[in-house]
Amino acid sequence: MATTTTTTTTTTKAKAASKAGANAAANPKQKTQMHRRSRTGCYTCRLRRKKCDEGSPMCTACKHLGLVCEYKRPMWWSNNDARRKHKDDIKMIIKRKKLSEKPTHSIQTSVGSPPGLSHSLPTSATFSDPFDRTRSQSIDSQFAFNFNSPQSDFSSFSAPQMHPDFLFAPYSPYEIDVKTERQMFINDIPTLRESTTATFSTYQTPPPPGTILPQFPLEGEWTEQVYSERRESLTEETLNVNFFDFAQGPSVSSRQVAIELDEGDQRLFDHFISAVLPTIFPILESNQHGSISSDLVLPALENNKGYLHCCLSIAAQHYKAAMGLEGEEIDGDIMRHRYATISSLCEALARDENHQQILEAALGLIFFQCGVGRFDDTLPDIPWHQHFQAAISLVQKLDLPRIVSDPNEPLTQAPFNMTLTAWIDILGATMVGRAPAFAHTYREKHLSPTNPSLGLRELMGCEDRVMYLISEIACLEALKKDGMDDITLCQHVHVLGDQIGLTEMGDESVPVLPFNSNGTLSPKQLSKNITAAFRLAARIYLCSLVPGFNPSQASCIGLVDKLTSVLATIPSGTGGFDRSLSWVYLIGGSVSVPGSSFRAFFEDRVAQLSDLANFGSFGKVTCLLREVWLQSEVISRASSPGSNEEVQQPPAYIHWRDVMQLKGWDYLLI
Repeated sequence: MATTTTTTTTTTKAKAASKAGANAAANPKQKTQMHRRSRTGCYTCRLRRKKCDEGSPMCTACKHLGLVCEYKRPMWWSNNDARRKHKDDIKMIIKRKKLSEKPTHSIQTSVGSPPGLSHSLPTSATFSDPFDRTRSQSIDSQFAFNFNSPQSDFSSFSAPQMHPDFLFAPYSPYEIDVKTERQMFINDIPTLRESTTATFSTYQTPPPPGTILPQFPLEGEWTEQVYSERRESLTEETLNVNFFDFAQGPSVSSRQVAIELDEGDQRLFDHFISAVLPTIFPILESNQHGSISSDLVLPALENNKGYLHCCLSIAAQHYKAAMGLEGEEIDGDIMRHRYATISSLCEALARDENHQQILEAALGLIFFQCGVGRFDDTLPDIPWHQHFQAAISLVQKLDLPRIVSDPNEPLTQAPFNMTLTAWIDILGATMVGRAPAFAHTYREKHLSPTNPSLGLRELMGCEDRVMYLISEIACLEALKKDGMDDITLCQHVHVLGDQIGLTEMGDESVPVLPFNSNGTLSPKQLSKNITAAFRLAARIYLCSLVPGFNPSQASCIGLVDKLTSVLATIPSGTGGFDRSLSWVYLIGGSVSVPGSSFRAFFEDRVAQLSDLANFGSFGKVTCLLREVWLQSEVISRASSPGSNEEVQQPPAYIHWRDVMQLKGWDYLLI
């Protein structure tokens, strides 16, 4: 019997700027030594029809352009559409690189990472300066930020021959290398041995040899631009790569991850690393580039068999949806790993041990589904809220609610599993019309004067206080279902409306596009915009509880118009963040009236997402909203059969949850 042993190595490397420059100067010599003709070059060079020097672990061309260098036949090679898209992506990277090398600018722009290995634009958090120590007054984070380090006076800094890219040195560049080694044994005799490496990199290309470095300080208008950008970056929060406790032990620079997989599962593993992993937590990834893979996912894949099978099942589901595949083979992969995940969870629960690992796998089963798959997937699965019942029990056994709310033991790191649980718990409660399981914990956090943050803003973008109030609104809806009288209900609605208004105090600025003047993404402004969107969605959700509510009311139309304006300030398209706002689009879209600007805006965002609009929670929201609008139109026509009525009837209101029940859908839309 043949088996394959896979070893995955993750290495994080900090590169000094001076060393990078020295290596760049030595590149021509290295290229001369390594170049040779071959028919076995990497698939990236084959796609470009360029010569490959077969450098290890990356050939010179791929390393220079920041591309993924693959010597093993990749999945996209066998699909013409995927191959064409991959080639277009490479052309765009080369085009950006050529533009960055034009001599019209003294500072070279950084080469974008290849699609699939990084999310969207480089962020100001990714490039946080070691001198940046100030903290925005509008952010309520309480974890591990250094607020007391002095600022540096750049006017007294003199470095006449230092290149500006290195003068304003970003957070030390690093790479995460995922090295996969496979060896086949036949009758216990070693035969074939293969090794491949994929790299997640934040390394910036150094200036080419012979570049004339400008004097500093620079003169003229450009100088003012540089100083303005530095002043702007000083208002950003300092990058804190240790914000969350991932329950995988302390972060280290090198990990050896040994996983035994057969050839089919190895392909799924590779697809998960390259295509699924970078899209799971885009907001967190924009703040803490690479931490999800190095500190959470890869260690869990080694230590947690249930988590491994969960990720392989998700990879198969994503590959099926992305490639439009149908057939017993891919469905068999999905179901085989799904069953293995659930079986391992049941066995561990029966033994009542390894609670942290079981919780990781259970949350993975719930949350990863929100990023993959299609709404019309008919494969059998357990509803998300049944998995969540097991997660609730595990959270209680681990005593996480007490740990995060104990005023006598302030947290230095937020437990990641508790933060993810809270995200699912709060928005999941609105899916089924009940109170969140840990509503009391969120209420204590909201009222805490010393430790109010649970890390929700860092994980999913919305400020913690707004999420806590959404929890309170869900509790109020549950009380309404239990028979709360209208007068008491309206009193609570009024109080919660005032509480939502309090979250706006100190931040009356109008949302703007979340980009600095130098074109980099501003995580702080992005968080403000996302918080504003969730705040308006929370107001709409609250208003919908008032007796006699109808979307045609002027107050509701005004809220939807405001929400549309805020959503326009959030980056769109395949590299944007629309897929992180599925719940917001659901709440706003479900009460938008025919002819509303929201509907045209939403369809435009769907078009910009292209095929991604069909996957995960966003794809299900798209389908659900269109069904809500259709059902509302049908009911309106049925209730107004005469076309010559003098009094025009308002459009019928049908709740999105009623449509889900009518269609037999049981979605978690977050």
